[in-house]
This record gives sequence, structure tokens and C-alpha cells, in this order.
Amino acid sequence: METRPAHDPPARSGVERLVLREVRAFDPGEGLDERVDVIVEGGVIRRLGRGAARELGGLERTRVVEGRGRWLLPGLIDLHTHLREPGFEHKEDIASGLRAAAAGGFVRVCPMPNTRPANDQGFITRYMLLRAREGCGVRVHPIGAITQGLKGEELAEFGALREAGAVGVSDDGRCVTNSGLMRRALEYARAFDLVVIQHAEDHALTAGAQAHEGPVATRLGLRGWPRVAEDVIVARDLLLLAATGGRYHLAHASTAGSAAMLREAKARGLAATAEVTPHHLLLTHAALLGYDTACKVNPPLREDEDVEALWAALADGTIDAVATDHAPHAASEKDVPFDEAPPGMIGLELCLPLLVAEAERGRVPLARLVDALTRAPCRVAGLEPPRLREGAPADALLFDPAAEWDALPGAFASKSANTPFLGRRLRGRVDLTLVGGRAAFERGAGARPEVAS
Repeated sequence: METRPAHDPPARSGVERLVLREVRAFDPGEGLDERVDVIVEGGVIRRLGRGAARELGGLERTRVVEGRGRWLLPGLIDLHTHLREPGFEHKEDIASGLRAAAAGGFVRVCPMPNTRPANDQGFITRYMLLRAREGCGVRVHPIGAITQGLKGEELAEFGALREAGAVGVSDDGRCVTNSGLMRRALEYARAFDLVVIQHAEDHALTAGAQAHEGPVATRLGLRGWPRVAEDVIVARDLLLLAATGGRYHLAHASTAGSAAMLREAKARGLAATAEVTPHHLLLTHAALLGYDTACKVNPPLREDEDVEALWAALADGTIDAVATDHAPHAASEKDVPFDEAPPGMIGLELCLPLLVAEAERGRVPLARLVDALTRAPCRVAGLEPPRLREGAPADALLFDPAAEWDALPGAFASKSANTPFLGRRLRGRVDLTLVGGRAAFERGAGARPEVAS
């Protein structure tokens, strides 16, 4: 179900047309990679082509962005975000989370249901959408709960969640370990065309676990979290999926075993999809040395062989999408002994620059990366993807691949700064994010367009 803000974010007074001049427009879904002018008017892309700006008549009430050296990409979609509202607004709220999304180039986000109260009823979904309409314009597509209160006992009312605006169901943070309940969830969700998003973790195998089971956990004296805790759930779920014919999506895949099973399931034609996070692609359990709580995540950071398998699965499409699992926490919550710290790190504002750098190193084709952040998540959630073509809504971002910036707390729009990349010098940044042709985010004077008169 498509959700749109009740009003667009404010535009500059008196401006009716936006011209992006000499940008590299890159949209692999449209077969587009060309230096062009892009004219945005009335919330849509009116013209896209070489020299299109020269065809304009008067430039009154027009904003002109000189885009040479910068890329225009379709707006990003995040399948897995934690906006924390309702219930944990000290970490993040919907308004700040959407500002962070816009600053990272995201035009749509799918917030997970592990709020307080959990998003297990239609009125909570509607509350989230109402709060989102007061934000910067980034569109929200909530994920409802699989079970009431995320307790893994009774199914939530999927029909009411769907009617209210949910695009999928998940008990993220908790696995649906009861096989009978998971089977019913797949069958029930199928009736409402909802995707079931599984947090794959056999809790009996991870009780008390703090880090990936391996030499780093042993060295640090932390209880280990074995790969098989994820793999056994994925294996069971794929068997259930074959029996039900539903739609299944694996959240934050982290093991080589999961990737292999998904590849085989897709070869058999099962409607199974998956996502991977930037941190599971970029970090291993070695990052925990020194007891860095910023690197404590769920599922845990794995080993080199898992990272290599995840990159390969992303490159060949076995893993469909990249999702941030943006999980903000207050500094006081992470600045505690390792076993007391909550898992999670922020990701909305870091995702694109970190992964574009890896694409430029050859880890994944840029076209596949852009697809994994745009069209692929829309296919999973049943949303219309952003497109760079004439007549399409102007949902896009302007990215400067050469810009360098420091990932410091003051650089984030998020309320939180819990990330192991804090203090890192990064290359590549989002300068402008458009949602429906309006600026949901615009970076300072450096990205501020000229106003032609």
C-alpha cells in the first residue's frame, strides 16, 4: 500500500522549477548512464537529456544546480530501519530518523515494529504514518509485527496492519522459532500480499551469547554465537516456504551458510529474498578487539569467509538488497561493559559513501549496488521504485563522489552517533535529496543551488 506525506516539504519561496545541469544521471534499471541536464517541475522529471537546460526559455523562478562531477541517482529505499518511536524517543524519533534518512539519500524507509508498544495493531501503524507526515517528506512504509507484542505466541492481525499501511511483518530482534506459528504466518501473510521478514536466530543456541563464536570471542572471554543459530532457522523457513507458497525475506543475512541456502532456494523458484547490512559487509569479529560496544550488533559480526560469501551473494543477486538496520542508541547506553550494551549501530547517513567506495574498489558492480538500494527493496516491499526518466516523480539524490568529510557526531542528523566509523575520514557524500521534487535534504552552502533570475 503506497503511503505519501500529507504535504510536501517546503520549497524556496517563489521557485517553481529546478534545473540540475551537467550531472551524471545513473539509473541501471533504465539503462541510463549519461551526463545530462535534468529539469524538475511540478514534482516530476519534465526533461532529461543533453543540453536540456539550453532549451528553456526564461529562467525566472528557477533554481539551477551546477552538477558537473556529481551523480544523480534514484532515491534510496531502506527495508530495515529503527525509528524508535513510539517508546524510545531518547534514541531517535520519527522526525530525526527521517532527517537522517534524507541526509543519506533515502526517500523511503521501512521502520521495524520493535517499538514500545510494538507495532502489532493498525492504530500504531497509523500513528507512525501520521507522525511521518510532519517530517521532511521522506516516505514511511511500516513493518508490522508477526506476533502480538513480539512474544512469539499469537499472530497479530495482518489484515488490519495491511489496511493501515504496513508492507510486511516481522518480529525483528526476536525470531519466530515455533515452526507451526511460522507456517501459519506465511500462509496468513500470503492472503494479504505481505512479505514475512524473519530475524533468523535460534535463541536456544544464542542464550547469553555476546559475539560470533570463534577465536575473537574466546580471546575476549565472551560467550559465542554460532553460525548454525542462523542457518538452522533459514533452512527450516525455506522448507516451510516451499510448503506454503508465501513470500519470505531474510533480514540482515550474516553467514556463508545462509547465502548458500538462499541461492539454492532461488534456483528452485521459491519466493525467497534477503538483505545484507553495510556493517556485515565491511567488518568482521576482529573489530570487537578492545571490547568496542559500537561493533556489538545482532546478528554478530562474523569472519572473513562469511564476508566474502556475502559480497559474492550480493554481486550475483542471491542477496537482493542492502538494508542499513539503522539502530540508534544513546551514548550512555553504549558506554557500559560489553555484555550490558544493546546491539546495533546507526547506518542511514553512512551507507552510501561506505559502499560506493567498495564498488569503486571492485567488490561489487556499481549498477548492482544501486539496484540493491533502489529497485530491489521495492520489489521486496511491493513499492513503486524511483526512476530517472521523464514523467517520473522526482525522487532522487545528488551525490558528490569526490567530497571528503569527517564522520563526527556533529555531522549526523540522527540523534545518535553509535557507529565504529565515528571519526573516520570518508569520501563521497549526499548533497541533495529530492522527494516529489522538493528538497528533503540539502547540504549547506556547498550544495545550495544558485537562484537564476
